[in-house]
Amino acid sequence: MAATGAEAKDPENHPSSDRLVQLSNPNVATMKEDILYHFSLSTSTHDFPAMFGDVKFVCVGGSPSRMLTFIEYVATELGLGRPGDEHPNICSGTDRYAMYKVGPVLSVSHGMGIPSIAIMLHELLKLLYHAGCTDVTVIRIGTSGGIGLEPGSVVITRQAVDACFKPEFEQHVLGKRVVRGTDLDEGLAQELLRGSAELGEFTTVLGNTLCTLDFYEGQGRLDGALCSYTEKDKQAYLRAAHAAGVRNIEMESSVFAALCSACGLPAAVVCVTLLDRLLGDQISSPHEVLAEYQQRPQRLVGHFLKKRLGRA
Repeated sequence: MAATGAEAKDPENHPSSDRLVQLSNPNVATMKEDILYHFSLSTSTHDFPAMFGDVKFVCVGGSPSRMLTFIEYVATELGLGRPGDEHPNICSGTDRYAMYKVGPVLSVSHGMGIPSIAIMLHELLKLLYHAGCTDVTVIRIGTSGGIGLEPGSVVITRQAVDACFKPEFEQHVLGKRVVRGTDLDEGLAQELLRGSAELGEFTTVLGNTLCTLDFYEGQGRLDGALCSYTEKDKQAYLRAAHAAGVRNIEMESSVFAALCSACGLPAAVVCVTLLDRLLGDQISSPHEVLAEYQQRPQRLVGHFLKKRLGRA
């Protein structure tokens, strides 16, 4: 793996025990300017080390509003702000993604599905690299469909698996099939699981996550515009998934795990389940119940951050 530009330029400022963010692409180190187009940031016009050099934790999630709510919550929990404080969107020059920062915590939206989060991750990883960040932990927080769990349960992902329940992320690069592993950091997952037990507020389990390319047919729903299978077929597939250790379904975890692992970053996925897919396809819980469910990953990760930063 190529040495980072930060390592080459400024080795004396980074003790050997620090873990620099690395890229698996030697071309980036030779670029005179790197434009992170979808963030509306550029190495020629923004001082990345000054803006982001102190980042130790990156939390990503689907919607801009959720990630703004998260950074507001974290600011209060960590004593880095007060309710009502404004948190400007660092990516205000684009409507693709939103980014917020408080202290060592960066909060970034990634949109929906593998293509959207993949684009964001490439630019996020380069941002951390150009900033010379060290010892960074990345956590995805979100929502999902559960398999055999009560709605509101939180799943910490052990492995992201594909539609055949293999822990792989497949992509075609220059017409060739490339497969990357999707293991997530076991120690980080166990730390989060212990944190949930300490909170004692909701059920949290460790399990595999089925990552699909689609919300409807790809997840075996019967309520999409197209459907060529029966309820019996759907049940057989979901029960096979459960037998393979799958406890929830979403659309981002495989590429998230693959890219973070390729760049040497410990990563975790923490998602709340909004329904049990064995019992139905459509979410029927009241809005206020769903709103509380969606806060659960935030509370768990907030507790984790407080402990890691010695503020618990």
